[in-house]
Amino acid sequence: MSDNAPVDPPLAGPRWRPFVPVRQRMQQWFESRLRRTDTLTLTQRNVYILPTRPGFMLALTLAVLLVGSINYQLNLGYLLTFLLAGSAVVGMHVCHNNLRGLVLHMTPPAPAFAGTASPLELRLSSERPGDRPAIGLAVVGSDRWAWVDVPGQGSATVQVAFTPQRRGLQPVPTLTAETRYPLGTFRVWTVWRPASPILVYPRAELRPPPLPPGEARAGGGAASRRQSSGEFDGVRAYQRGDPVKLVVWKKFARSQELVSRDQQASQYHELWLDFTGTGVSDIEARLSRLCAWVLLADRLGQAYGLRLPGREIRPDTGTAHRLRCLEALALC
Repeated sequence: MSDNAPVDPPLAGPRWRPFVPVRQRMQQWFESRLRRTDTLTLTQRNVYILPTRPGFMLALTLAVLLVGSINYQLNLGYLLTFLLAGSAVVGMHVCHNNLRGLVLHMTPPAPAFAGTASPLELRLSSERPGDRPAIGLAVVGSDRWAWVDVPGQGSATVQVAFTPQRRGLQPVPTLTAETRYPLGTFRVWTVWRPASPILVYPRAELRPPPLPPGEARAGGGAASRRQSSGEFDGVRAYQRGDPVKLVVWKKFARSQELVSRDQQASQYHELWLDFTGTGVSDIEARLSRLCAWVLLADRLGQAYGLRLPGREIRPDTGTAHRLRCLEALALC
């Protein structure tokens, strides 16, 4: 080949996509066609059935028995073959009816922390008089199954294991329900995409540094005293009746001296948890540290505020304030 021969241009970027297994692509295509709903009624249109490995082995055994009976003209062989085949057919219908007609309902999930187990609560209802035993539910692709028996004309509640990994307002993963009752020769299943999202808070840092120093209030003047490491510099001797949250336990552990924080010092300072003052550069690491500080300040009963890009939450205390700050961190 000549050095001056034209060279083909490299392939365009979009054509060099990462390899995705065919099975995974088919599953994604199938799930994208399902409508999201928190209540799903199982009918013959959304319930699927296929033989299991024992079912295929049973079919092979029946074929061998049939061939042997024909070859040797065994009447008892015919009887056994068709008896087993009839049992398998009846088991197939019982297995399918065990799931068909159920109503699945998901309770909107409560907020959770990333990396922490957050079970999804599901309710299964049946209007049929007979019981529906051995029904399993799980997240698609997971091997952590939850099994439940649904009583006739009643309902049962089950919790499906789920651990969110990313913060933010995340969709609930696709769920599946299946049964192999009564013989285990057929698998009947359905696929369900719940509509309710789940709010996932950032993963709290395991060993965060002490709380940042407080900022002087406007008009505090020289009378203000500095707050550092979540404790006030001004302390006093412990008095009977002081709240436990005001006791400086670290000082007690070091010197065996029981002292309480001076609440009057807090009126000159405000504790602000600032996105730019965490001491780390990674965004997720900042949010993780802020999350840990929010939980720590709330546990100490200390008023705190939160500064995020484009949002500021004034200092306050209480459960509602903690949830508001955690939600802001999740959606940041």
